[in-house]
Amino acid sequence: MLSTLQRQPVDRVPVSVYEITRFGPWGWYGREPSYSGIMDAVARYAVELPIWVPNAIRQSEPAPTESTSWQEGDFTVWKTVIHTPKGDLTCATKAKPDVRTTWTVEHLCKTVEDAERYLSLPDEQFEYDVSGFAALDSELGDKGLVLCDVADALCHVAPLFEFGEFTIMAMTEPALIRRLCDRAHVRIMQSLQCTLEGGCGPLYRIPGPEYATPPFLPPKAFREFVVPYITEMISLMHSYGCCARVHCHGKTARVLDMIVEAGADAIDPVEPPPDGDISMADIKARYGKDLILFGNMELKYLETETPAQIDARVERMMDEAKAGGGFVLMPTAAPINIPLSPKTEKNYIAYLNAGWKYGKY
Repeated sequence: MLSTLQRQPVDRVPVSVYEITRFGPWGWYGREPSYSGIMDAVARYAVELPIWVPNAIRQSEPAPTESTSWQEGDFTVWKTVIHTPKGDLTCATKAKPDVRTTWTVEHLCKTVEDAERYLSLPDEQFEYDVSGFAALDSELGDKGLVLCDVADALCHVAPLFEFGEFTIMAMTEPALIRRLCDRAHVRIMQSLQCTLEGGCGPLYRIPGPEYATPPFLPPKAFREFVVPYITEMISLMHSYGCCARVHCHGKTARVLDMIVEAGADAIDPVEPPPDGDISMADIKARYGKDLILFGNMELKYLETETPAQIDARVERMMDEAKAGGGFVLMPTAAPINIPLSPKTEKNYIAYLNAGWKYGKY
């Protein structure tokens, strides 16, 4: 993996299973019995990339809040009210024990007035404890690389709204969205600076740009709400000798030039059509010298197809992308259900076996 990131010769294509790992915050995969078959295959064939973020330690008084929770069937629901100088904001989330995710059922901002209330909150002050990186890196050893996760400004701003409302707000109130992004970016850069100074790296992931890709927003919105912020982030990463991987699902064909312009070294998850809008062969031909390509195996195929179909897909991906290096075979997402479906398990094992079989140079 390191040699691929450094554009050095390698003997085979690195294979990743994205967030499936025994280590770090996502280490529950290694403790869940239904994932044991995948984990055994990962140990033989894959590079683990556990995601890590620094521990933010608040140094200022938080805004006054009130929180309540209750059960709705299998779901636990949490509701939070934040008291701002311009009025209250309310949000709610829910989760259930057999799915490793959280759903937002009420977003913090519903209107322009709510956004102004959010902006009226005092600036928060944090210190960042990066000691966990060294511990995770030591535990991981030669089984993989720690993936330092630093979300961009839009990744903090878009989820303040229901997504449809966000897209409308981005088109009708762009100055407001920029103000929200500017506020988020200050803290992001403080966190990133502390992380880099703490020796964390060399691989960083920047999630968030996908909120501004077509068809949700036009390319001009990507240039306004993504490019200035990730350019500054990537420049800082490069000044410490680190590699910046932009995470961007969906239809990226019309924004790839801007991602390259911002200085990105790599991109994931390179979704194939119809979820994406550019084939692996095309993106390799057009951007293979600029970007290391992570991905191209849709999770939905791993969940619904047969091992033979998965094998054929991996063979095709290798034919399209492995020549000349700069390719990491990776799914576009990871399963989050417990227990894991036996079909998904078989397909993941087929995927890993195929990566080993077809990945050799």
